Amino acid sequence: MSKLVYFLGLFFVTIPVFSQQLKVNELRCTYKNNPQGVEATAPALSWKLSTAERNVLQSAYQVLVSDNISSLNRSIGNLWDSGKVLSAQSLQVSYKGKPLTAGKTYYWKLKVWDNRGNVSAWSVVANWQMGLLTSADWNKAKWIGYEKMPDSLVTILPLDTKKDKPTGNNIQPLLRKEFRVTNGVKKATMFISGLGHFDLYLNGQKVGDHFLDPGWTKYDKEALYVPFDVTAQLKSGANAMGVMLGNGFYYIPPIKARYKKLRASFGYPKMICRLLIEYQDGSMANVISDESWKTAPSPVIFSSIYGGEDYDANLEQKGWDAAGFDDQEWKNAVSVGGPALTSQKAEPLKIFDQFNPKTIKPVDGGSWVYDLGQNASAIIELTVKGKKGDTVKILPAELLKADGTANQRATGSPTYFQYILKGEGVETWRPRFMYTGFRYLEVIGGVPEGQANTMGKPSIIALKGLHVRNAAATAGAFESSSELFNKTNDLVNWAIKSNMVSVFTDCPHREKLGWLEELHLMGSSVRYNYDAAALFKKALQDMRNSQTAEGLVPEISPEYVKFEYGNGMFRDSPEWGSSSILIPWYLYEWYGETQALTENYEMMQRYLTYLGTKAKNNILSQGLGDWFDLGPQRPGVSQLTPMGVTGTAIYYYDLNIMQKIARLLGKTEDAGKYAALALKVKKSFNDTFFNAATKQYATGSQTANAMAVYMNLVAPEHKATVVANLVKDIRGRNNGLTAGDIGYRYVLRVLEAEGLSNVIYDMNSKADVPGYGYQLAQGATALTESWAALPTVSNNHFMLGHIMEWFYSGIAGIRQEEGSVAFKYIRIYPEPVDGLTYAKSSYHSPYGEIATNWRKTAAAFELDVVIPANTKATIYLPATAKQQISEGGKNIQPAGFEKGRAVLQIGSGNYKFKVQ
Repeated sequence: MSKLVYFLGLFFVTIPVFSQQLKVNELRCTYKNNPQGVEATAPALSWKLSTAERNVLQSAYQVLVSDNISSLNRSIGNLWDSGKVLSAQSLQVSYKGKPLTAGKTYYWKLKVWDNRGNVSAWSVVANWQMGLLTSADWNKAKWIGYEKMPDSLVTILPLDTKKDKPTGNNIQPLLRKEFRVTNGVKKATMFISGLGHFDLYLNGQKVGDHFLDPGWTKYDKEALYVPFDVTAQLKSGANAMGVMLGNGFYYIPPIKARYKKLRASFGYPKMICRLLIEYQDGSMANVISDESWKTAPSPVIFSSIYGGEDYDANLEQKGWDAAGFDDQEWKNAVSVGGPALTSQKAEPLKIFDQFNPKTIKPVDGGSWVYDLGQNASAIIELTVKGKKGDTVKILPAELLKADGTANQRATGSPTYFQYILKGEGVETWRPRFMYTGFRYLEVIGGVPEGQANTMGKPSIIALKGLHVRNAAATAGAFESSSELFNKTNDLVNWAIKSNMVSVFTDCPHREKLGWLEELHLMGSSVRYNYDAAALFKKALQDMRNSQTAEGLVPEISPEYVKFEYGNGMFRDSPEWGSSSILIPWYLYEWYGETQALTENYEMMQRYLTYLGTKAKNNILSQGLGDWFDLGPQRPGVSQLTPMGVTGTAIYYYDLNIMQKIARLLGKTEDAGKYAALALKVKKSFNDTFFNAATKQYATGSQTANAMAVYMNLVAPEHKATVVANLVKDIRGRNNGLTAGDIGYRYVLRVLEAEGLSNVIYDMNSKADVPGYGYQLAQGATALTESWAALPTVSNNHFMLGHIMEWFYSGIAGIRQEEGSVAFKYIRIYPEPVDGLTYAKSSYHSPYGEIATNWRKTAAAFELDVVIPANTKATIYLPATAKQQISEGGKNIQPAGFEKGRAVLQIGSGNYKFKVQ
């Protein structure tokens, strides 16, 4: 490759007459803009450069950090002045100033120098606020609740075979506290956790726009707290705080009449908080949770993260969250104890899209079915008018039965929302503590407004779905000339959005569990689309908390149920647990994240040691294998690929990744140990599974051959033949796919790497065999759990959405050079496959936007490229030496060609290439 690298004078020696202004923007601390709850003693600071000039690289930076904004406005960093640092680093720059204090807000700004001698102006001022770093920082706040669960009912990790005993419903409490503000407020911060979930109110208004705070965790190990800036909501004199609590995953009520996947019981709802008030005169005050708070039952009379939510509007107490409310009949809260606390660093859940019904149809029995047109993770919003005590029951569903009613067979039954009217005009209600996945809503006990209503039932004025998901910012976009691919992209994206909450779930309804294989297999697809680094780090935190004493990382985290079914195959599968090793490495590759490597290193070591105890002659055969592959039987455990192939291949891959991590961290002895074991695993794998006569692995399945190639288990002299056999199998099935959850990503990765994207196109441009096109043809609006869109399984899963990665890295051609970190060195390698005439895509990398837009005609191939400042890129244009290449209308002469591509190196900027 080095002999083809050259510098194009057109791009590198042009000196502009008027230099464009160099700017610094998008200042981030621990991935966030002005974050609260920062707990790192040396927070990681990042920024981006913007300029209209080409080929701009950062040559130096200066960071100032102050504990007051007035000093910073005078360009005084009284906590840290880095001075002019000669470095191109603009990501993950560690704070190196004076020690930081819990709850304190810090302000920072910076300027940069570029490779042309330009210096930017100071950036806008950004800030971060520290969290509560120790238990003492909670200022003696206590966990409080309405009642304490008896120890005999606490069940932290129930077996999946456990039978529960139906009991009475527990209370979903309200808690309130009045306090006074006696001075001019400079800043007020509420630090709060409520388990399972909470809504916070201050002086009659909800605080923030979050949903289902805090994120769910392994509650016997930790809970998350959420900071809120409530300065603007305080007033001089009397104030009141109110908190409403719901069960979430903290407690699954064992009510027989409602669906429940789990029987976990960590405790009854509880809350802890500290309100920190900083006054203008420098004094401070605190309001903490303790037994002086008052509590009473809320109008939420049933709440289950699986079974639904019931609300009795007649139990509302107007003004309960405002000062002056008469709470004499409320009782004092009780101290209940609770888990250790860390801040919620990932983005919260929020409400996004709203879906109004496409159709409203009556069905036999007097109910009405609303089709919202999109299967998504959501809650309902009901607007209704009726008599006091009238009850409206709403059943959510992904599919409909033959008679047109809600089909909950694959999503958990019975699950429903129920609202009891107070009869005071128009009433609007949303569930607070439960979401699920649905497209259809069956209404029982109400009649759509304008329809005949001879029975005097409540009038449904409006009913819509509100999509809820993690609020990670959108990072990418893709479009092509293939309408099927555009719809497939939407199909996968809806499944990602619907399963990206506090954890990456399998589905938004039946389980809502964090099955781990999706993190590493679908991780690239997620990262191209969403800025979700903090959520991936939270997943690692859940893995650490769920790892067993033996070192096993179970297949789900947080682990809320111990699966005994199938002799433990649903708890111990290397393809799942390996996310504990692969995700820290992928965070490093995509974001330059090194902290995840160090803080998870012990977990990784322990897991590899555990796998070593399970291996027989270095072969791992436990678990699920290539889950949901396309075989002759109903999908489930691997059918076409023998057990041992996928588990051992992942084991070998893990060992090689650990070598890299160990070397990066300076642990050379560990690196040598993992390298030696990897060689043994490779030999055992080939001895066990490679057929020297046929040049295939195991049964010759698509998964077996692809994983052997991707993981570099194949001897170099056999690689081309194994790849040929993979293609032969695909072509022999009329371009049909067979690989499942584990194998399909590697099929696509190998085909792309070997220049066979046309094969990928042919595999995924069909609607007559199971696959993406088939699912769309069946009416799917989100990616389904099975290739064949079976109605008996989930119809909103993102585990098979691996093609999205190819849309970006293959068709659009946005990739990293090998060895690059955080897209510092970019490879633009578009695949203008037969059947496509254009594609455009963008990805907001840690350095800035990378974008490609290509069009092809019979006469020319055109490629527009955007490369962010402080990076370099290599462009691979489809071209031969006989063709003319131009940029911006000026002819250029490449210095070399590689595999039918003209190779050019460029710096940052906007470019327009044309090949004729």
